[in-house]
Amino acid sequence: MAARAVVWDMDGTLLDSSVAIPAAFAATLARRGGPAVDAAQVIAAYPMGTAEVIMAHLAGRPVTSADMDEYYRELSRSEVAAYPGVAEVLRALRALGQPIAVFTGASRRAAGILLAAAGLAADLLIGGDQVRHPKPAADGLLLAAQGIGVPARDLAYIGDSPADMGAARAAGSHGAAAAWGHMYDAAVAADSVLTMPGQALSLLG
Repeated sequence: MAARAVVWDMDGTLLDSSVAIPAAFAATLARRGGPAVDAAQVIAAYPMGTAEVIMAHLAGRPVTSADMDEYYRELSRSEVAAYPGVAEVLRALRALGQPIAVFTGASRRAAGILLAAAGLAADLLIGGDQVRHPKPAADGLLLAAQGIGVPARDLAYIGDSPADMGAARAAGSHGAAAAWGHMYDAAVAADSVLTMPGQALSLLG
């Protein structure tokens, strides 16, 4: 693979948020009179879209601005860390003059909170609330390609979930599975499989 640029998924790829995000949903629902939910229920709802969509699904009712304000307060108190090797590979990409581009199913507000908590910064950040169709649709990667100024066919998208690989296929991009992520499924087809973040450098031509 000789990509001109890489785009990263966030949760399960850059950040180990497998505890923080479900905990924020569960705490919010408990405070707002919703049902008790566990981490598996929250994670299973990730492909549905943004936090607002997931919250409505879990709560079993339309959500209010007060519900979401509570969620973002919970999220801002979360402890989240980058996976080992992520900070180093992002520094290496910047040294090569590569933009740090992130497309996540999370809202842009949530992504900003979590990336900052982990000490990471993106040059281009696209949240699930900025696209019409969520992964595995191509919308987010096409928007990322436009923002970077590189055709989608020349991008590599690094993500851990089946929806990430689906989005890459839909956009005509190279799908690189992040095998360290909590949603990685070896049975899902990927153009390449990375076992550590640093291998992202090998995708560049």
